[in-house]
Amino acid sequence: MLSIHLRLGLAASAVLALFLGLTGLALDRAHSQSLEQAQQARLEAHIYALLAAAQEDEAGRMRLPPSLPDPRLTTADSGLYAMVRGEQGGYVWHSVSLLGREPEFLTPAAPGQTLFARREQAGETLFSLSFGILWEDFAGRELHYTLAAAESAASLQQRVQGFRASLFTGLGSAAAILLLAQWGVLHWGLHPLRRSAQDLKRVERGEAQRLEGVYPKELQRLTGNINAFIGQSQAAQERYRNRLADLAHSLKTPLAVLQGALAAPGDGQLRNALVEQLPRIQEIVQFQLRRSVGGGHNPAQATPVAEPAARLLRTLDKVYRARAVECTAQIDPRARYFGDPGDLLELLGNLLDNAFKYGHQRVALSAAPRAEGEAGRPGLLLEVADDGPGIPEHRRQDVLRRGQRHDQRQPGQGIGLHVAAEIVELNGGRLEITESQWGGALVRVVF
Repeated sequence: MLSIHLRLGLAASAVLALFLGLTGLALDRAHSQSLEQAQQARLEAHIYALLAAAQEDEAGRMRLPPSLPDPRLTTADSGLYAMVRGEQGGYVWHSVSLLGREPEFLTPAAPGQTLFARREQAGETLFSLSFGILWEDFAGRELHYTLAAAESAASLQQRVQGFRASLFTGLGSAAAILLLAQWGVLHWGLHPLRRSAQDLKRVERGEAQRLEGVYPKELQRLTGNINAFIGQSQAAQERYRNRLADLAHSLKTPLAVLQGALAAPGDGQLRNALVEQLPRIQEIVQFQLRRSVGGGHNPAQATPVAEPAARLLRTLDKVYRARAVECTAQIDPRARYFGDPGDLLELLGNLLDNAFKYGHQRVALSAAPRAEGEAGRPGLLLEVADDGPGIPEHRRQDVLRRGQRHDQRQPGQGIGLHVAAEIVELNGGRLEITESQWGGALVRVVF
């Protein structure tokens, strides 16, 4: 039962079998009832034929003649029988076909009353109909008679059995055809699922990079999420390779310092170099490890923006104290970042460090919540502005690429804005670079 095709096929087959079975039973019952109604109508016709053939004796009483128009009533054991009883048991008549049988099918009926019944007599099933009448004799007396006709059910049962055989043969053939058509439709309808599984195997074998082709809308969300997951995995691999390259690049300088200290005479210089450079190496390693696991691995965690922003601003004020940069912060207490807190710290750190580095006297930071997005949680708007030289419009996309720098006079490796843009992209946001109100750079991040 692990196959969707098999589960749907068995369920649909069971529903189809139940439906056709109930349909067959309903049709069989309706056919049997219609045959019984037709049988009752025929017996009523025989009763009316008896009344039409009835004669009067010398006192005006009803009498049936010895011969009747229907030859089956004058043939012994023909399957059609009739009898009359009246005058309070004083008159009893039965057809010749009843010779050798006990007349047990007559039921006394009131005048105008019709009684139809099915009964067993001498191992034979009979349909009988009794009808009561009043007959007025020459003296004006009303005499009560009951006329009864009965017919064997053998012919009706044969017709019922013949109908049942035809009905269930037809329904069985229809069921077989419908089952074949149903399994064919299921095979065709589930083809996109099989094709997506085959495409996924091609991705696993390395023959394709993503799920290609056009899928039904019911599968588009699934295949889109799979492609997104594949893209994130590939981006993570690329990010890990970049982090290793960044780590190697960042360690070159402190390692060169240590190597130079080893070559210099005396142990004091080596000890001072170790004291200075080992904490720096440790910070670099921790920094790159945090970046290697960045990208919103915990999107359900809500981090207030105010506290890490204030901590970063205090640190940068100390680092750039000699430049006397004035920084203003407008942070809404409701502003929340949904993701890894380390990503938020890394993002703000790179943007603010650039603003302090390139700004002349002014730096501004603002953070505000936005309307709810698709995930049902509020978004976030971050803006970092400075009054520095700014970034020309034709260079704004270039500086977001790895290793690209606009101002070569300031120290750096062209990685900060690339890291910020990478974090924003991996967390489903958007980063824009425009001109601030002071003519410098304005970096706007929208989640």
